[in-house]
Amino acid sequence: MSAPSSPIPDALVVIPTYNEADNIGPVIDQVLAQSPPIDVLVVDDNSADGTADVVQSRKADAPERVHLIERSGKLGLGTAYLRGFRYALARDYTYICEMDADLSHDPSDLPRLLAPVQNGEVDLAIGSRYVEGVRVINWPLSRLVLSYGAGVYTRAITRLPLLDVTAGFKCFHRRVLESLPLDHVNSDGYAFQVEMHYRTWRAGFQFKEVPVVFTERTEGESKMRREIVVEAALKVWELRLQDLLGRL
Repeated sequence: MSAPSSPIPDALVVIPTYNEADNIGPVIDQVLAQSPPIDVLVVDDNSADGTADVVQSRKADAPERVHLIERSGKLGLGTAYLRGFRYALARDYTYICEMDADLSHDPSDLPRLLAPVQNGEVDLAIGSRYVEGVRVINWPLSRLVLSYGAGVYTRAITRLPLLDVTAGFKCFHRRVLESLPLDHVNSDGYAFQVEMHYRTWRAGFQFKEVPVVFTERTEGESKMRREIVVEAALKVWELRLQDLLGRL
């Protein structure tokens, strides 16, 4: 009797990259090892370090499960995720995840994010650093205070019932992304994550925070910049005002 065939992946994880050649290979390998199976889409912003070449090598080994979009330059995290979301929707994936390329998000946590969405419990599962305690490794105190403070600030202005407002590790059911006005989402970095959470909440979708451990990168350079923090601080006011005016 022949062995049963493996299930066809109905989930895709979108991973934006910019100069992540040292990390992206292990990330892809670990994602592909998960069960249930999850496909990978890397959206690369013309990395100069050969990131796309590493992805192509993995794609040669698993052409049906590893996908690559190469963009012309550094066009921003938000637009990379939106490009990935549209790619996933066009190819009929039901569960669409996002994660960082630097191994700060553990690929073995992906099944725990998928489960509550697949079983119909919620429409969005968010890998949270702050539910059930603080779960961050190797961050300086200043970075931790900034991140946690961003949550306090955002909740005070928007009333968003979420502890980890800037979390970038999550899984959407496709109905969320089909319903949101993605053409109106114009933020980047932390602000992009806040905006997607806020729009999902205000659209009436159910979400939950799933505790994960976040580990600071050991290879490559952090993408944190002052402009990212400023954009996020201003974006929460814009979102709240748009909501009050009925223009969200």
